[in-house]
Amino acid sequence: MYRLALFASGSGTNVQNICEYFKNHSSIKPKIIYSDRKDAHVLERASNLGIQSEYFNYNSTPASKLINSLRANKISHIILAGYLRLIPNKIIKEFPNKILNIHPALLPKFGGKGYYGDYVHKSVIDSKEKKSGITIHLVNEKYDDGRILFQKSIAVMSDDDVASLSSRIHQLEYKYYPQIIEKYLLNQL
Repeated sequence: MYRLALFASGSGTNVQNICEYFKNHSSIKPKIIYSDRKDAHVLERASNLGIQSEYFNYNSTPASKLINSLRANKISHIILAGYLRLIPNKIIKEFPNKILNIHPALLPKFGGKGYYGDYVHKSVIDSKEKKSGITIHLVNEKYDDGRILFQKSIAVMSDDDVASLSSRIHQLEYKYYPQIIEKYLLNQL
């Protein structure tokens, strides 16, 4: 049984989508949701989904405490879904090639520290890119730098603004992220 820990910093729409996708899965189970923000809506979503959640202070919670919690919950893989912080090296070493992230652009463009959410979409539009999309990748010690598992692109329309591009990118995230997680865990990628 693969047991997932989902990390999120915000509203948690991707977390909810992933949890619903795997709700009755025979070998993949979302087990716990972690957030680095006390007021993140994802914690309320966790409660509504009946999934355990835990808040931690990114600046003061030692990585070893998180690792102990992950071990206690028998977590096999970590899924980042709207989580905006760098994962500590100790956790990466504890879960080698077992941490996945989704980024709302076609990496390596528009990735790295500070490139998240609407900042990414604004940068794509301001740069007059012809396409954007999503990148699902493994996590290493640098922002948005791990091995790419999957990319899907869409055209950037001439009348796109941040809201319209963001909405279309979210649809790609909801469709593909759970599928790619499943394929990766079941060794189909």
